[in-house]
Amino acid sequence: MPQPSLDSTQSDTAGSPAAAAAAVTGRSGSTFYWPMLLLPRSKRAAMFAIYAFCRRIDDIADEPGEPAEKRAALDAWRTEIRGLYAGGAPSSSLGAALKGAIERYGLPRGELEALIDGMAMDIPADDGNGAGNSGGMTGPALPTLRLYCRRVAGAVGMLAIRVFDRADASTEAFALALGEALQLTNILRDLTEDAEIGRLYLPRELLDEAGIGSSDPATVLAHPNLPQTCEALAVLAEERFAEARRALAEGQSAGRRGSLWAAVAMMVLYHRLLVRLRARGWRDLDRRVRVGKRECALVAVRCALGYPPAA
Repeated sequence: MPQPSLDSTQSDTAGSPAAAAAAVTGRSGSTFYWPMLLLPRSKRAAMFAIYAFCRRIDDIADEPGEPAEKRAALDAWRTEIRGLYAGGAPSSSLGAALKGAIERYGLPRGELEALIDGMAMDIPADDGNGAGNSGGMTGPALPTLRLYCRRVAGAVGMLAIRVFDRADASTEAFALALGEALQLTNILRDLTEDAEIGRLYLPRELLDEAGIGSSDPATVLAHPNLPQTCEALAVLAEERFAEARRALAEGQSAGRRGSLWAAVAMMVLYHRLLVRLRARGWRDLDRRVRVGKRECALVAVRCALGYPPAA
C-alpha cells in the first residue's frame, strides 16, 4: 500500500500554512465561512485551520477508495496530530496551520482525534476482499448517531470555544448542543447526496416508528412514510437548538469572558435552514434549500456588532 500523503493539490495552495487553510475554507462555500471571516486575524487563522482539517479528513472518508486505504490515511493524520503535541515538526502545510492554532489556543488533542474517529465511522467495514460497501452508516441506532454527531460536530464546537476564549461549563454545554443541532440539520439537508454514496443517517428507532423496515438508502427515501421520520429528526434538532440557547443564556447571565458571536451567527443561520427544510417538506427532496451568501454575510455582521437577528 502506498504511504498516505497529508498534502493534496486539491486542498493546499502556495503560500503560508494559514493562507492554505483559508483557501480551503473559501473554496468550500460553507456557511461557516462568513462568521469566521470577520474574526480577529489570529482567531480567524485558527478557525480556518480547524475547518480545513475537518474538510481534509471528511474528503478521505467521502471520496472513492478502498476502505483500508481510507483508514490508513486517517491513521496518518492521527500520527501527525500526536506528533504535533509531542513537539514534532509538522509534515504538511495544514499540519503547520494546526500547530499554530494548538500552541496559541491550547486546543485539546482529544477533540482533534475525536474528529478522526467520527470520520472513521463513515468508512464501511471491509468485506474480506479488499473492498467494502459504498457507504458507511446506514440506519444507525440513535445512540450511535449521537456519538457520531459528538465526534464530527461537537468536537468542532469544543475546539472553537477555546479559540473564542470561553472554555467554561455552560459554554461547553452550548457547544455540544449546538454541534448536534447543526449536524442533524446537515443530515436532513443532505439526504439525497448521502444516499448517492450509500449512506443513511436517519436513526433506526425513528425509521421503525414510521414503519420503515429497510436501511437501504434508496428504499428509505422512496418510502411513503419518510416524512414522518424526517419530521421526528427535525424535532430532535429543534430540541438541541433550544438546549444551546439555554446554555448560551446561562453563560451570558454569568458575565463570562470571551465572545461567542460567531457561534451565535452559525446558530441563527442553521436554525433558519432547519425552518426552511420543514416548510419545504420531506417529499420533494431534490428541491434544494439553502441560506444564501448575502444572508450569511448580513447575519455574521449583525452578530459581530452585537445585534443578532432572530432565527
